[in-house]
Amino acid sequence: MPIVIPQTIPAYKVLERENIFVMTQRRAESQDIRPLEIAILNLMPTKIETETQLMRLLSNTPLQVNITLVETETYKSSHTARDHMERFYKTFDSIKDKMLDGLIVTGAPVETLEFDNVHYWEELKMIMDYADKNVTSTIFICWGAQAALFHYYGIGKKPLPKKMFGVFRNSAQAEFEPLLKGLDDTFYIPHSRHTTVDEEAVRACRKLKVIASGDECGLSIVKSADNRKFFFFGHSEYDRETLKNEYLRDLNKGLAIDPPKNYFIDGDIERINLSWRSTANLIFYNWLNYYVYQVTPYLLEKK
Repeated sequence: MPIVIPQTIPAYKVLERENIFVMTQRRAESQDIRPLEIAILNLMPTKIETETQLMRLLSNTPLQVNITLVETETYKSSHTARDHMERFYKTFDSIKDKMLDGLIVTGAPVETLEFDNVHYWEELKMIMDYADKNVTSTIFICWGAQAALFHYYGIGKKPLPKKMFGVFRNSAQAEFEPLLKGLDDTFYIPHSRHTTVDEEAVRACRKLKVIASGDECGLSIVKSADNRKFFFFGHSEYDRETLKNEYLRDLNKGLAIDPPKNYFIDGDIERINLSWRSTANLIFYNWLNYYVYQVTPYLLEKK
């Protein structure tokens, strides 16, 4: 089944060209079915790229999914055309009285700042409190995962000596975990971050469970004991060339940056080893099925 998005949003043509089932609101309303209501709080400067990546993954299930794109009110992106934001995004204030089946909070390029110094920190705390009461299941990605761990459990972050940058081998840390159903014993997830969380504190917290980790990258996926919060420290949603574009961007800025690990084939920047796509599709498929669809009420107001 499809995701339901406006026909005029850039992601529509991209996904349609990839033979991904997308549907307009008019067609969706003609079907006798209750779609899942999923919101994406997009904190990334590359709004269109990020929304397309996540929509691609959310479309890979038999479920019909309504997508609501959300931006912060306290900080307005300067990297994406305001026309795009006004046409396709809503503020948290406009959805705060609604219940949601699922929420995804993306990463953000603010990880070297203290949480209190982030412009929209107070608003983000309100959104996380809202999610705790009004959302069946939430995925927090990269810095979003670090922010949520700090807000909910008081677990802080710390700088890394060198950027964690590349595609890293992971293994399951929880037997028969539904989120990892269908994955091999080892699988690959991209990481791109300058900070990490206190792994010992995470493992010691009884309210948290480590699902996936790697020898090089450390924690990749953690969930709350009640299955309602998922913390993704990597970027399984990334496209084939996302790490390449980040690498070239930093080089052009004159920053000291090593090539992403396990990514370029034989060091050739034009040859990319796409080793995480099946992992990403399965993880998001499993999240929507096992942690959203199977447990969310048919009538959201009864949540």
